[in-house]
Amino acid sequence: MRLSPTPRAAALLALVACSALVLPAALAVLAALALLAAIVYDARSVPDPGLRRDVSQVLSRGVRQPLTITAEAPGPALQVRQPAPGGLAVEPAEGDGGLDAELLPIARGRHTLPGFGSRVEGSLGLAARYPEPGGGTEVDVYPDLPNARRLALAVRRGRLGDPGLRALGPLGLGTEFESIREYSPDDDIRRVNWRATARMGRPMSNEFRLDQDRDVLCLIDAGRLMAAPLGDRSRLDASLDAVTAVALVADELSDRCGGLVFDSRIRRKLEPRRGGGRGLIRALHTEQPSGEDSDYELAFRSLGATKRALVLVFSDLIDATAARSLIAAVPMLARRHAVAVVTPLDPDIDLAAHRAPRAATDAYRMVAALDVLEARAGAAARLRSAGAVVVEAPPSALAGAAVRAYVRAKLRARL
Repeated sequence: MRLSPTPRAAALLALVACSALVLPAALAVLAALALLAAIVYDARSVPDPGLRRDVSQVLSRGVRQPLTITAEAPGPALQVRQPAPGGLAVEPAEGDGGLDAELLPIARGRHTLPGFGSRVEGSLGLAARYPEPGGGTEVDVYPDLPNARRLALAVRRGRLGDPGLRALGPLGLGTEFESIREYSPDDDIRRVNWRATARMGRPMSNEFRLDQDRDVLCLIDAGRLMAAPLGDRSRLDASLDAVTAVALVADELSDRCGGLVFDSRIRRKLEPRRGGGRGLIRALHTEQPSGEDSDYELAFRSLGATKRALVLVFSDLIDATAARSLIAAVPMLARRHAVAVVTPLDPDIDLAAHRAPRAATDAYRMVAALDVLEARAGAAARLRSAGAVVVEAPPSALAGAAVRAYVRAKLRARL
């Protein structure tokens, strides 16, 4: 703990020193001693505020969480400041009498939130106490967990909205008959059991159970292209948001979930297992893009002779050379597995391609953007011809699009 005089004490000491020019020396010395005694008394009487910090140690990138620093003896003389490392932001960072702030995780991974600083003045305002800052707190910043949980809940309740895909119902349109129940307004018309409806005198629906215990593999490209920004996130951030949603839905549907992270080498591999989605999320949240080109053929061959699975490849089609490499490697995967290539769209490129130019530079930008979109559309068409489903969506919608592709594959018995 550190103690120091306040600006008020310094001003009074300066005033006493100046008064020595006009007051008798003995009186000036007495005044100085009295002031020093008051400073010492005030310093010794400064209370320990008893500060405590409350913050979650499990965070999601871009999702604000409360951070509070409370005192057993709050008061206006107490000031608190919370510093933050580069991957986190605290708003506001300072407060009087305590701190009621929001912690904004900016970057995925593991971060150390430093101890907070505090300053408390004595009742006379002559001395201040600086309690020792508390130790740092390790926090883990994951991809977008709240959105992933919402999607998993929507699948469980059969409320996964999708143009062209009606509500699934609590169990879905699988291939295994489960039971007959009363018709719900959200039911697909194909569920209606007309014989049971005629017999019961009210609409009745068939209930089918989604096939379970299937393998779902997420192959995550962590090469140099995935470091490119997409608004407030990188391409890898957007992909891992989608992987997180797919992993939680796989656990919800009792499928076996696994994953593989690659660039020019295999960086991490998790074999598919029941309930493996949460383990996959924990394992991947610290992954960052490298500066290396990605070897798709190596990644696909590393799957080995696993049984038929839904393989979701999370990559980007923005680079023509990389897209050609991906297109060349997909057939070896599609011969054995159901393959979906999940790739984020860049809203800035789409905007540049469709916004009316106001200057020559805007026209050049439009032409370049149109070329990129044309090349991307061609790559997507060739991937479809090679046997893959291509899932494209803006970063904020990519998780939902990936989950819908996964559920469609189950409904169509592609696994």
